[in-house]
Amino acid sequence: MQALLLVVNVSFVAINGLVGFSLADNKLLATLPVTGYVLGAALWAIPAAALMARLGRRRGYTLGAVVMTIGAALAGLAVSTANLWLLCLATFVCGGFNAFGISYRFAAADVADAYRPSFRAKAISLVLAGGIAGGVLGPTLAGWSRGWLPTQYLGTYLALGVMALLSMLLAQLLHLPKPSSPVVEGPSRALRELLRPPVLRVAILGCAISYGVMNLLMVATPLAMTVHHHSFAQAGLVLEWHVIGMYAPGFVTGTLIARFGALRVILVGILLNLGCIAVALSGTGLQEFLVALVLLGVGWNFMYIGGTTLITYQYSGPEKNRVQGFTDACVFTTMVTSSASSGALLVANGWQLLNWVALPFVLAAMVAVAWLAYRFGWRHEQQVAVVPGGAVPEAVPGD
Repeated sequence: MQALLLVVNVSFVAINGLVGFSLADNKLLATLPVTGYVLGAALWAIPAAALMARLGRRRGYTLGAVVMTIGAALAGLAVSTANLWLLCLATFVCGGFNAFGISYRFAAADVADAYRPSFRAKAISLVLAGGIAGGVLGPTLAGWSRGWLPTQYLGTYLALGVMALLSMLLAQLLHLPKPSSPVVEGPSRALRELLRPPVLRVAILGCAISYGVMNLLMVATPLAMTVHHHSFAQAGLVLEWHVIGMYAPGFVTGTLIARFGALRVILVGILLNLGCIAVALSGTGLQEFLVALVLLGVGWNFMYIGGTTLITYQYSGPEKNRVQGFTDACVFTTMVTSSASSGALLVANGWQLLNWVALPFVLAAMVAVAWLAYRFGWRHEQQVAVVPGGAVPEAVPGD
């Protein structure tokens, strides 16, 4: 399911900016369809977490796939009628699929808790590693299907609807741990009190900045490469290796976290992001784009999985889903800002300025991690705040 989600995400990145560019009279609005997808996910994130807490993840993932199918049909209608605003609405609807799907990593943590809690970081990273397929199949599907039908890219949107249907079928095979009724009905505290632990705030910041910076640069890459006279196939190659960089390390990231601690892994991810910016500023050839985007992908992996692991160790019981939903809302809100500004910044000021804009955010994450390590040490994985009324998840057949 992670693989199918990433096929959709990468395909959207590969084509939505280009479709928006072709439909928009004002080229500064080119990345609005990408922004619609992220905005939809941001607004769905907290309701999605609440629905899955009450109804179970399988029903939530089924609903997300249905929403994606409807959105893909709307996107096909939008490109057929050359309507930019309908395309933005369609991608906004599709964002619900992403809002549910981003919690696959938390579902992995739930399974690890029922099996062996020490396996949690590896479970998260292994599930995210399924995204490798998105890196390989996403650009391939986008390039292969965009000319299927007389209307350019119509075939791609219809193919993504099929990906959603496959995800819905797979969801019916899930048997995940479901909280017992005491967990759902247990006492809960105000959100600001939940967010009081510094390690939780830094972990959420790391997740949000990793996704925001990655999204800022990734969304602009196909347009930037077109501006610098690279072909669609070359842009697809760069995106493919970028997504492989995002998810291939998942086979070892959990092991690295278990050995060195999540905070150190996050710090390495920050350094890789700085390396990405340095390479991107050095030139606009195919090699520079390729190396920069691979570094960006691996840096995202370390920051995101490290941050997610810290978050899952901070809370359990009835407050877990609220913290998870708030985290994903922060991630998507950051992505909305970065995707909305990405195209405008690129068209108006160029690829180099876009990288300079990303730099202070990466440095802010570095300062936050360094402060946390200085104040409280490097190891935080076992600092679990168990909430009164919490209960150990139990496997419920059919959920």
